Amino acid sequence: MKNLFLSAMLALAVPAAKVVAQEQSEKNVITFEVGDFLVSTLSEGQQRGNGDVLIGATPDMRQKYLPKGTYPNAVNAFLVRTPDQTVLIDAGFGRKLFDNLQSLGVSVGQVNTILLTHMHGDHIGGLLRDGKVAFPNAVLYISQAEHDYWTSDSAMQAVPENRRGGFQQVRRVVAAYKDKFRLFTPGEAAGTDTPELFPGFWGIAAYGHTPGHTAYLLESASSRLLIWGDLTHAMSIQMPCPEVAVTYDVDYKAAIESRRRLLEYAAKNKIPAGGMHIAYPSIGNVKASSKGGYEFEEFCTCLGL
Repeated sequence: MKNLFLSAMLALAVPAAKVVAQEQSEKNVITFEVGDFLVSTLSEGQQRGNGDVLIGATPDMRQKYLPKGTYPNAVNAFLVRTPDQTVLIDAGFGRKLFDNLQSLGVSVGQVNTILLTHMHGDHIGGLLRDGKVAFPNAVLYISQAEHDYWTSDSAMQAVPENRRGGFQQVRRVVAAYKDKFRLFTPGEAAGTDTPELFPGFWGIAAYGHTPGHTAYLLESASSRLLIWGDLTHAMSIQMPCPEVAVTYDVDYKAAIESRRRLLEYAAKNKIPAGGMHIAYPSIGNVKASSKGGYEFEEFCTCLGL
């Protein structure tokens, strides 16, 4: 795997992050500086999503924002290296996670903290490897509401039998990591209502996609980054039209409310954002649009690929 390094800094509207390295030419790993933190997007691949999963998209919206019926998508996790620890935010499917970590020179034993946005399979798949704990030295943070939902017998019985595999997968993870879970209640924004999980990291409530879905705010040296998990899936339509949801939101009305609130929060406070289903480079600036809705300005990679 070849390393490609930038020859110049990026000039961003919000000087909260800059690209410092592209670790793999396949667009799997790209590293940004956020203050004293190094944040790396760990992608398991770029793909196209099908517009059939959308809820609330009018014919006019589809024609304008999805003329071919599909949208850019990806499956991402994020690695955050601070001066004190190595933090993994979600674990993807686990298909390319370990190769991506290896490309950064990071071993599974060096990861000492894992933050989970929620417990869908494309976010916890990499926590187990051959059925065993993949990160033996890590503690796992998850919201209390998310943990309670997926470990609830009544919640599992409430869904059709062919959809109970996700609950069973979560239970295998919970059994494997046992007492390594740290449960918490996220707040609506960083500040007095939201305690720091540990220095520079806050959990922000983004309920709806799942009952305890959580975004994470990072802050270092006056620079910030919001990792919003699955707040969006179809960026090309959900940014200009936040009222559009997807069929796999557990509570799509709550997901819409969370999306509107966090997009407003990021735009108003000029906080760059990254997400688990945002196509490469997966991080950018959120801005309110004069036409209503929001725009997402991807960080220029300037890598000459």
